[in-house]
Amino acid sequence: MSYRIVHYINQFFAGIGGEEKADYKPEAREGVVGPGQALNAAFKGRAEIVGTVICGDSYFAEHMAEASAEILEMIRKFSPDAVIAGPAFNAGRYGTASGAVLELVSRELKIPVVGGMYPENPGVELYRKSAYIVRTSDSARGMGPAVQGMAALALKLLDGEKIGTPEEEGYIERGLRKNIFLDKVGGERAAEMLARKLRGEPFKTEYPMPVFDRVAPNPPILDMKKAVVALVTSGGIVPKGNPDHIEASSATHYGEYSLEGVLTADADHYETAHGGYDPTYANKDPNRVLPVDVLRQLEKEGVIGKLHEKYYSTVGNGTSVANAKRFGEEIVGKLKKDGVDAVIVTST
Repeated sequence: MSYRIVHYINQFFAGIGGEEKADYKPEAREGVVGPGQALNAAFKGRAEIVGTVICGDSYFAEHMAEASAEILEMIRKFSPDAVIAGPAFNAGRYGTASGAVLELVSRELKIPVVGGMYPENPGVELYRKSAYIVRTSDSARGMGPAVQGMAALALKLLDGEKIGTPEEEGYIERGLRKNIFLDKVGGERAAEMLARKLRGEPFKTEYPMPVFDRVAPNPPILDMKKAVVALVTSGGIVPKGNPDHIEASSATHYGEYSLEGVLTADADHYETAHGGYDPTYANKDPNRVLPVDVLRQLEKEGVIGKLHEKYYSTVGNGTSVANAKRFGEEIVGKLKKDGVDAVIVTST
């Protein structure tokens, strides 16, 4: 028996285009497109991609309800036994769209679903409880291992086989806990783990804890009247026309813009590139997100020494942790080099 598979991919992997085609509307095609070739080969004749559904990343993010309904109907018409999305690697909007599609298909069509993402893709945290997401590298360089893992897991699900642990099967931990029965009580198992730890032997905790970055606060500024203060925002305020083409979500870069001679972030010269909130009020008065007017007033009154003549802007929604960390490190380096004493970070 050959299982029927529908494959969901974005506009880039469909060969339609990159960011300039991210507003591509949902489309269904018969058979294999793009990375589906590698998936079909990995199935080794036991399953076949009968249809491919394509949607632009920005279109899905900006029309989620409408796009989801349309994509679900496209998938339904192929009468699939399972749906595979991606792999999305570390592409945040692609991962988020893939996860949303898999969650919807699992809930509405009650068939197996499998995705593939880099662990730091924001789609993982949003949808790992709704679908099996195979761990991938951060880029398409890891396409081979990714599709092999996704195909193998999909076949096990279709065959109704028992799915092993994340380590055994290669999927990202789903955050679901199950009750199991063991021969030894918890106290005895804990004592054995402690003994192995003290002996320097390998052991595995039964209850892994989340890991959080700890950032020690800097000492307070003693005299704000001499301080150079900078503005940084994840609210997406950019010069009119978005000259650096910062993405509406899952940003891959940030912008650096001059405030020299700028007394207010007025609507004639600034707008928001952010796709995660209603832009109406930010576009009407960009100072609501980037308070240039207030800081210029404080500068005039002598409350602060000076407003830094550059500001930095990006979009926070859906942006991967890795990209956000890189943005922060690069921006901090530039601010320190420019002698900035304090930073006001605004969001939405």
